[in-house]
Amino acid sequence: MLNLGQMLGAGIYSVPGVILNSVGSIGLLFVFWLLAPLFALGGLMVYSEYASMFPKRSGAEVVYLEQAYPRPQFLVPVAFAVTSVLLSFSATNSIVFAQYALTTFDVPITPERQTMVAVAVCTVGVAFVALSTKWSLRAVNFLTGLKVLSLVFLVFTGALVLGGFTHIRDPFANFRSPFSGSTTNPNSLATALVKTNFAFFGWHNAFNVIGEVHTRDPVRTVRKAGFLSLLLVTCLFFFVNVAYVAAVPKDEISNSGQLVAALFFQRVFGGGFAAKTLPIMVALSCFGNIIAVTVGQARVLREVARQGLLPYPRFFASTKPFGTPLAPVCLKYLLTVFVVVALPARDAFNFLLDLASYPNLVFNAATAIGLWLLRRRRMLAGLAPSKYRARDIYVSLYLLSAVFLLIMPWVPPEPGHGDVSFWYATYCVVGLGILALCGVYYWLWIVFLPWLGGYIIVEEVEQLEDGALTARLIRKQHPSVAENDNGEQRPLLASTG
Repeated sequence: MLNLGQMLGAGIYSVPGVILNSVGSIGLLFVFWLLAPLFALGGLMVYSEYASMFPKRSGAEVVYLEQAYPRPQFLVPVAFAVTSVLLSFSATNSIVFAQYALTTFDVPITPERQTMVAVAVCTVGVAFVALSTKWSLRAVNFLTGLKVLSLVFLVFTGALVLGGFTHIRDPFANFRSPFSGSTTNPNSLATALVKTNFAFFGWHNAFNVIGEVHTRDPVRTVRKAGFLSLLLVTCLFFFVNVAYVAAVPKDEISNSGQLVAALFFQRVFGGGFAAKTLPIMVALSCFGNIIAVTVGQARVLREVARQGLLPYPRFFASTKPFGTPLAPVCLKYLLTVFVVVALPARDAFNFLLDLASYPNLVFNAATAIGLWLLRRRRMLAGLAPSKYRARDIYVSLYLLSAVFLLIMPWVPPEPGHGDVSFWYATYCVVGLGILALCGVYYWLWIVFLPWLGGYIIVEEVEQLEDGALTARLIRKQHPSVAENDNGEQRPLLASTG
């Protein structure tokens, strides 16, 4: 359920039109909805091998990279902390909610209206999380069920369309000459893959809590859950796209932006009750994702603070006054509002989606390469190979997909096929800027301030009551300083709290 809850998000309702506009043909649209889970399968195999090496360490990628690249010390957790903070916005779900809500009530979508509704729904969602975790999770469970129901209904309706039980005259029109109009432009293909990867994001979610999985073989349990959720979502998403293609003309899908599901409902049900009700279900699904992502990312930000990787750690780790991580929630809210207001409304969704992916692609590539490095070190140390050793073809697939998406967006797109109105590679530059900022932050808090304050940073590993391991960075005074200081070890950055 952890994997499904994150994968069944706004992606399947919002990205098919952008993908078709990029690739140019129905055939390539379907190909990309099969390629993305194939690359995710490679990642699943890579994560399984890592998890078998460190089965009691929750945290997934940050833990694996820290083990694969121990030098420079603490660079990996610091880099993850900075990217987690700067990319912890819920703007994409808020924007999709705004577009579907306005469409449902026949209100023309203007930049001002989209921005106002997006900020409003984000405010309500964040307020839920800030006031009560219990009620937030209840809302997420209800809305996740609604989300699954709407997808199943969409697939069932698509089957009726193909069976000739609706007023759609020729449901197979788009399936003839499926590869007509296909593009070979690397930028367009990369854009399409970024969007499909966004829809499948979450296949690795259970690895984040593997230290809390209490079974005889936690790795096998999490790995099996990953396989099943990935297979289920792949089938569901593929047939949802079949439904879109059966009911909506190709040109309309290409120009639909994030509203392909609304077009589908209008085509099949006309102006009836269902055509109004089902887009509301899509909007509510986005609202559920806003709450779910806020709950999860607020927890991540709080843990980052507890580990000593943020200024004012006590403030950000506090759960007063409502028993919720109020400070991380407010930080996430401010970041979301900022990006929604600052970016052009028509470009905000695509740009933010692309931006959120780029720094993570660097981590993905490093994860794949790091697995080979760890294997070699373990072999030299005389350790047995992993029980869940990934075949090199899976590791290579995961690596190649990341490298492809890091390089190809720099190639100019074909006229009319860029997904933003400004310079096509802006998100690449901003993504690299975020990674550079990670380096600056690392130098400042791990190198310069310790030198200035006469202390060093050390990692303290703690074993929790359930056996899981967690780590945090603390300050340790140099002996000459510690003689005059009763508290030898303090949380990192405690002087700023």
